[in-house]
Amino acid sequence: MDLEIKNKVAIVTGSARGLGAATARRLAQEGARVIVTDVLADAAHAYAQSLRDEGLQAHSVVADVTRADQVQALVDEAVNHFGGVHILVNNAGFPRDKYLVKMSEEDWDLVMEVMLKGAFLVTRAVMPRFIEQGWGRVINISSRAHFGNPTQANYSAAKAGLIGMAKALALEEGRYGVTVNCIAPGFIETEMVQALPTYATIKERAVQMQPIKRAGQPQDIADAVAFLASERAGFITGEVLHVTGGRYG
Repeated sequence: MDLEIKNKVAIVTGSARGLGAATARRLAQEGARVIVTDVLADAAHAYAQSLRDEGLQAHSVVADVTRADQVQALVDEAVNHFGGVHILVNNAGFPRDKYLVKMSEEDWDLVMEVMLKGAFLVTRAVMPRFIEQGWGRVINISSRAHFGNPTQANYSAAKAGLIGMAKALALEEGRYGVTVNCIAPGFIETEMVQALPTYATIKERAVQMQPIKRAGQPQDIADAVAFLASERAGFITGEVLHVTGGRYG
């Protein structure tokens, strides 16, 4: 199925590794021109080069999504290098898991700043272009954690916030041909998850709670993003697509 995103320009935040990297590759395989952006400069440059080595169109930009000036520079570079911007995947984020009574203000603020403020800043920066061209896709990478997880008050709140933001923006921007949706991954085997000391236990418990008895892979999320970014999803907005193997609560 042709997703009709060839030569569309996509910004994927936090795309030097993990879900963001898989998403950047998938969009590029569909013919999109992809901006790999991350705070990890060496990793971002190396990953964009690896995509180019595969014959795909990719360019790397180092940016901190919590800094409005760097976000604007990111969008400007996408336009200068590839001629526009059409798709935004708000993927950047990380956990700082602790029980609430042991959670510091820094633990709370860092998670909120990167995931929620970052998504706000990048979306705000691209939206005027989306409106002007009458076409745009915003896809927020939320999480099944929006239902709530112990030790993840900060992470769950941020992921739930991404959903609320998407639903509000879907109402604001639909008249301009812009859709705004969320993907809520379940347990996905990324490098970050596999590095956890309790990885095996977490995986076993997650798979037991899912109707589909396997761990999710980054490609599962990337495929879902590619669909929501496509012309085929033009009548879908304000939605949350759970990619969880059937696990919800």
